[in-house]
Amino acid sequence: MAGFGVPGRLAGGLRVVPHPAVMLVLEVGECRAVVDDGTGRRHRGSVVAGPGFGAGGAVRAWGSQVECVQVRLSPVAARAVLGVSPADVAGGMAVLDDLWGRDAARVREQLGEASSWQERFALTDALLARRWDARSPVDAEVARAWDRIVAGRGLLRIGPLADELGWSRKRLWSRFHAQLGMPPKRAAQLVRFDHAAHRLVAGRGAARVAAEGGYADQSHLHREVMAFTGLTPAAVAAEPFLTIDDTAWPGPDRTPARDPGPRSVSSRPGTADSRRRP
Repeated sequence: MAGFGVPGRLAGGLRVVPHPAVMLVLEVGECRAVVDDGTGRRHRGSVVAGPGFGAGGAVRAWGSQVECVQVRLSPVAARAVLGVSPADVAGGMAVLDDLWGRDAARVREQLGEASSWQERFALTDALLARRWDARSPVDAEVARAWDRIVAGRGLLRIGPLADELGWSRKRLWSRFHAQLGMPPKRAAQLVRFDHAAHRLVAGRGAARVAAEGGYADQSHLHREVMAFTGLTPAAVAAEPFLTIDDTAWPGPDRTPARDPGPRSVSSRPGTADSRRRP
């Protein structure tokens, strides 16, 4: 999880870039952000979005003086934690008030009353622990397939993966899609794109990213980045939604240039700050 603050107004809105996780955004206090889902509908308040939300580049978040806690969850754990399946919000989003009722408003108030980001993180931890249901609705084979796709950075072939699981390709496609909201091939494309996008943000050239990321050529990378974001590879490297990730979501292959600690790190002057949970 990470804490985000917008000290001013998001000029032009913040483009949401697809990510291979279920995204939970909990608003803090009275501030209300607006998300334009790209179809002309605008959603206010805390939200849950499925993996790949934002594909096409038309989804934008608006607001001013907004603070929120964002949590990224593996799709295989989302229903057990949130009570909503990735398949229920496949590629889209749902307003938390519609899913949790009055609990969503209580969470917003509690986060607003907290005196620090650390306290907000602790409250969010406790909230998710209370809502945890250990009875996973995801088949063990589906969970294993997801883990293999993520570990392989989206480069696994689906046929051999099905053989490894002892399932037919048709059964893997059907069960994976029903439980995670997307077919395994789409999941692999999303994971591969995510790695490619962050390598572009890190300053790698498009040709190198294409060659090392499993794309047929640079044109293939260009088409896939355009399909997911509506931007060229050169343009996507400067997207604030991605440029803060090394600080907000450091991982084994995305080590921050410096220890972010408890400090705020601005993704772009006047747009957004982030504080990650240690």
